Amino acid sequence: MAEPMDYASAGVDIDLEGAAVASLIASLSASSRPPGTPGAPVDLPGGFGGLIEFGDSLLALATDGVGSKLQIASLLKQWGGVGIDCMAMNVNDLLCVGAEPIAFVDYVAVPKPDPETHAALGASLAEACRLARVTLAGGETASLPGIVTELDLSGTALGYVKKGNAITGEHLESGDVLIGLPSSGVHSNGYSLVRRVMEHAGHQYTDDAPFNVASVGRSVMHFEGNDDSQFTLGEVFLNPTRIYCDPIVDLLKHAETTESEFALSDIRAICHVTGGGLSNLLRLHGSLGWHIDSPLAPHPEFEWLQEVGGIETREMYRTFNMGTGMILAVSKQHAETICTWLNERMIGTQVIGHVHDQGHKVTHAIEGVEFSHY
Repeated sequence: MAEPMDYASAGVDIDLEGAAVASLIASLSASSRPPGTPGAPVDLPGGFGGLIEFGDSLLALATDGVGSKLQIASLLKQWGGVGIDCMAMNVNDLLCVGAEPIAFVDYVAVPKPDPETHAALGASLAEACRLARVTLAGGETASLPGIVTELDLSGTALGYVKKGNAITGEHLESGDVLIGLPSSGVHSNGYSLVRRVMEHAGHQYTDDAPFNVASVGRSVMHFEGNDDSQFTLGEVFLNPTRIYCDPIVDLLKHAETTESEFALSDIRAICHVTGGGLSNLLRLHGSLGWHIDSPLAPHPEFEWLQEVGGIETREMYRTFNMGTGMILAVSKQHAETICTWLNERMIGTQVIGHVHDQGHKVTHAIEGVEFSHY
């Protein structure tokens, strides 16, 4: 290979995308809802979810889609996990502000309706609602020939949090401890690069995975009707994004009880590791830094992608979650207790690093993996 593959050469420039989003936000007008009234915006750094006023509570909203992972699902006609992907990308963002997700609406765009495909999507969304503990409150299906060439799926999640209980990162301090929760695989980011590597390698998604898919803290979903012990590359790369409502919602509720050994204030910030990888941590605070000294082990597919694609290590951690789907920053005093509580409910959870005041950047045990902007 003449030069290593990266996300930009696969068609997705994260820096350009960030600049475009910043331009969009700068052009938006202020809210028409007066401060202190229902619907008025609540200032929230980081942007994992939007908060608005609603009486004694704050409502939280997040919207997102599955992305180009759907192209693999369309190719294989396998829809069992994509509803879970769509749900996860939304409700996981709500968790980052301390909100409990309660409802979801979906949007499906197709070039032509297909009852069999829609039935499979419905079943997947129903399972996603069960995992996220939310109500599917409605949705929209649009037939758009000439605009879309294959199925697209997105959605919006609604959550709530009591006033005063939102997790904003404002109480973060140097010495706070980082706890990593394992991902279930690639999740729903970086698929333009995944597909490019697959094309370069000459593999088919129906091929058996050329690696052992076993990994601590996750299972891989077989396609319906496939009971073989061997997994295909399609099954590995379509493994649905993990939904973290269980255990995060339970953790936040437990912290408010009198029998808890830690308080809600001990949970300083929550990061959903999506597009941009570990650089997402920079969204949680404007000046503090983050060091990962004991990272969770990447799943085998990440190692395979890097080797086959000749992808540089920093690019891997900039594009993919590398085995860590969520990161909690918690007080040092109660870090061990919180980590143990979480690990009893999600095997593979561990302390992975700490917060420091030595510059606004993310550093890593692996030399060269460093990020100074999101």
